[in-house]
Formats: sequence, C-alpha cells, structure tokens
Amino acid sequence: MAILVTGSAGFIGFHLAKRLLDRGDEVVGVDNLNAYYDVRLKEARLAILEATPGYRHARLDLADREGMAAVFAETKPTEVVNLAAQAGVRYSLENPHAYADANLTGFLNVLEGCRSVQPKHLVYASTSSAYGANGKLPFDVHDHAVHPITLYAATKIANEAMAHAYAHLFGIPSTGFRFFTVYGPWGRPDMSPFRFIEAILEERPLPVYGQGKMQRDFTYVDDIVDGLVAAVDRPAEVNPAWDPKAPDPATSGVAAWRVLNIGASQPVDLMRYIQVFEEKLGRKAKLDLMPMQPGDVTNTSADVSETTAALGYRPKTSIEEGVGRFVDWYLDFYGRR
Repeated sequence: MAILVTGSAGFIGFHLAKRLLDRGDEVVGVDNLNAYYDVRLKEARLAILEATPGYRHARLDLADREGMAAVFAETKPTEVVNLAAQAGVRYSLENPHAYADANLTGFLNVLEGCRSVQPKHLVYASTSSAYGANGKLPFDVHDHAVHPITLYAATKIANEAMAHAYAHLFGIPSTGFRFFTVYGPWGRPDMSPFRFIEAILEERPLPVYGQGKMQRDFTYVDDIVDGLVAAVDRPAEVNPAWDPKAPDPATSGVAAWRVLNIGASQPVDLMRYIQVFEEKLGRKAKLDLMPMQPGDVTNTSADVSETTAALGYRPKTSIEEGVGRFVDWYLDFYGRR
C-alpha cells in the first residue's frame, strides 16, 4: 500500500514525495518529465527520489487513460495527491490545449482511478489564481471564485467542481489547495526567483511588471509541504452545518469535500522581494519597470484561518530565510559560487 503522488518530478511534488519517504511512507510517483522547462532539473529531482528506499516511479502522462488506470490497479494507493498539471499563467495564453489535456483530461483520469480503488483521501492542487477578478483581500475560501481571468485558473476551478462531483457520487473525500506563489530550492525556472537571480548575476536588466507596484503572498515550499502532509492524514468530511439555501463555496453538505488556501498569509511588496535577492547576492539589480501583463493581478493575500483550524497549519518561513535557502541552492546546483 502506498501514497500516489502525481507530478513527483516537479517542484512541489518532489518536495512532498521526499518528505513522505523520509517519514517512512511508500510513495508511487507519476511524472512524464515533459519539456515545459529544463528536463535535466526534473531528472535531478527524480534521481534523488529513486535513490530513496520506498519510492517507485511511473513515467506517464496523466492524459494517458489506460496507463493511469493500470497504475491505480497495480498500486491501489491508500491516499492520492495530484500535483501534476500544466502550470503557468502566461503560458496558457500561447498553448491552451496543453491545459485541457493535463488539467482537465488528466485530472479526470485521476478521479476515475480514485473511483476504482477508493483511497481514503484525494488531495489536489488548485491555485490562488482562482480568485481572478475578485478584489477583496485577503482572499477567503468562503467567497465565490467564479471570475477567472486566465485559462489556467479556469481549469483549476473546474478541478474543484469535478472533485466535488466525484466526492458526492462515489464517496471520494477530497481537499483542494489554492497555492499562493510558492518558491524555494528546486523551483521552476519559469518562476520569478530564477529570473531575479539570473538577471542580477548576469548584470542585465530585470523586467519588473506592474511598475513594481505589486504584492504577492510568497510562500516557502516547506510550509506548503507541511500543509499537504497534514491534509493527507486528515481526510475531508461532510459539513453538517452546510445550508443549501446559502451554500458555502468552501465546504459541502452532500460530499466530503473542501477547498483551502495555503499561503504565507503575509503579503510582501515585490520591490522588497527583489531587495532580499540583492542583499543575499551582494549585488544590485538593474530594474526595467514594465506595465502589467495579461492575466496578472496587483495583489494576492491568503486568509489561511480555515487551513489552520482544519490542519493546524502555520507557515514559519520568512522571505529572508526562504530566499537565502533558494539562493544557496541555486548557486550550488548551477555551480555559480
């Protein structure tokens, strides 16, 4: 019996799989190691997992219906964590079909796999981008998220709805996490920490969108994993106080289903975030202030009170500590000290 983790060679999936292995769990990882970003980074993560006792890997695309059905049938996981997805807000403007394949068809295959083996709990990645045009801060799971402004966000909202349907119809308890700007060692090269550190080290202009007048709820990956592990061990339940005449968007009275925010809950000015990189590297950035990009929002801020109440979740890592760890990892991994 094992925990199935999809996207195990990805950023968050790698960290979660390693944490589960270190505490003694058996882990079956699923990842196709696609070329969305440098495959060598994914292979390096996977090599660490495969060298750890208790790990098995299936190199497989989530959209492969027969392949996914076979993995579930062979491993019969006790819990499932779905972190595989086509990520990125801006990439969805250029390659929309990749999002339908991975985030809709792929997630349906995960749900069907859960239907066949009836795990104790399905935990899956949603996104803070689900809040879209909602301008109320901090973002609260009890507010409706029905105005996505990117296709990526729309597919994740669809995942939440699909999970509710399967929780109701087939008794699959599920928890969806809306992640807030995750960063840390082994991160994705298309995300801001890589762009910041590379521009500073190479002394080239760093594009800063929104004229730098943005805030993000930057969340260190270890804090994210704390919440994921806690959720694996605490399946969602039906909310007995749920009112169908005033339905709570974050819980359900007809299914063991919930949606939770997972973030640092301490928004940071983008310019301060860049300044921390400058301090850790001992160099100044050459800023190129740019207008907002399509699909961007000015501020994100997570209300994590429900996550704390349900899971005991308490983020601990300051941006100074988190950025410092990322910088140290980057310089070591890429040999740039």
